[in-house]
Amino acid sequence: MQLRGLYTALVTPFAENGSIDRGSLKRLVDFQIANGVDGLVPVGSTGESPTVSHTENIEVIEEVIRYADGRIPVIAGTGSNSTAEAVRMTKQAAAIGAAASLQVAPYYNRPTQEGLYRHFCTIADETGLPLIIYNIPGRTACNITPETIQRISRNSQVIGIKEAAGSIPQAMEIISQRPKNFGVVAGDDNLTLPLIQLGADGVISVASNLIPGHMQQLVTAALKDQVETARSLHYQLLPLFKALFWETNPIPIKYALASRGIIAHNRLRLPLTELAPELHAAMDELLKSTPVEPLHATAE
Repeated sequence: MQLRGLYTALVTPFAENGSIDRGSLKRLVDFQIANGVDGLVPVGSTGESPTVSHTENIEVIEEVIRYADGRIPVIAGTGSNSTAEAVRMTKQAAAIGAAASLQVAPYYNRPTQEGLYRHFCTIADETGLPLIIYNIPGRTACNITPETIQRISRNSQVIGIKEAAGSIPQAMEIISQRPKNFGVVAGDDNLTLPLIQLGADGVISVASNLIPGHMQQLVTAALKDQVETARSLHYQLLPLFKALFWETNPIPIKYALASRGIIAHNRLRLPLTELAPELHAAMDELLKSTPVEPLHATAE
């Protein structure tokens, strides 16, 4: 597959009893497809991967693949700070039909750049599933340098990177050094437009859980060099982009999705907690000016 366009980093909806809410998950998937996203990314950091069990991780991926029913690709979040565990889970994802895997930089054990290189290449080589690197040092305490990304990108199974270091200079270096057909997508909604204008290929988005149609309009306009349209959409959506990080992702987006009835419950797993009560009024006011998109539109 080619990594290009808008991909939604799906939340994992939970029921009141804390189990996976499959009804809400199906509604969320249908909502995304009806509003034109290019792919789905379940069980990344937005999907609360640290607090779902390994069994639940694969179950969520399998359900998303089943609901998507071949209409758009599903990129499975199967990363781990254990290379062997990432290999095992990625093989399972491949067996149930994932189009690719999203592999976060190993967290907590903080490998060297050589360790990062071996980690990603081992997963790519042993699973045969196209691999997308996920660089998010704010969560992992481990930055993958542009030089290491360039080394990893020579592996034909590694098809791109979700770059979420928050550094435009680093992103520019990655984009300028990448080989042909190696995709670079933003991992921060507010950097979608600037990074595409610098040569990136799209975004793996948190905001598109709530506004997939408007995010698709933004990405499409940016990729087509429709600068005025893209800039107008960027500034229209920027207050939401900021609000979704008032507290740790996915706390704000789950509140917003539950408020709109896209998921049934504003439920997270500890140690994450619901949006602070003192932020509710400000979020409710912001949501009044946030575009409402068709929840029950029929996807083609």
